Amino acid sequence: MPFQRFVETGRIAYIADGPYKGKLCAIVDVINQTRALVDGPETGVPRCGIRLNQLHLTKFRIRFPYTGSTRVVRKAWKDSNLDAKWKESVWAKKLEAKKIRANMNDFDRFRLNNARRTRSKITTNAFLILKKQAKKAKKTEVKSKDKKPEAKKVSAKKAEKKK
Repeated sequence: MPFQRFVETGRIAYIADGPYKGKLCAIVDVINQTRALVDGPETGVPRCGIRLNQLHLTKFRIRFPYTGSTRVVRKAWKDSNLDAKWKESVWAKKLEAKKIRANMNDFDRFRLNNARRTRSKITTNAFLILKKQAKKAKKTEVKSKDKKPEAKKVSAKKAEKKK
């Protein structure tokens, strides 16, 4: 199947728009084709309906009964240790890095730029040294092959003169 994440009861979603932007919630029920009932007891999202185009579905899913109460959702959330799993995900780390970059001042951006330049110089120099070593190793290999004596080729005119 091409799709892995479905709008289903227990699916954890990241709210991308609206008053609860940036928070996680669990889908409790599907209202219609464009809306879902969500609840985020551990993240501060109250039980409410939200448009599906405001949600980004994550790979996480918790198990609880269809239209479970907030208490049931909270228990399932804690039992699955979802907050720790989310913090370890690549998605959460990218969001955190984006937030840090947005809060940088001019001096921080200057320091970051210098650090990138320095890192680039170090990697370029290391690459060039390795390239030079590989080229030198290839030359010595070719020279060792060339040391074998080869029969001299006599031109056709010289061969005729000798006759």
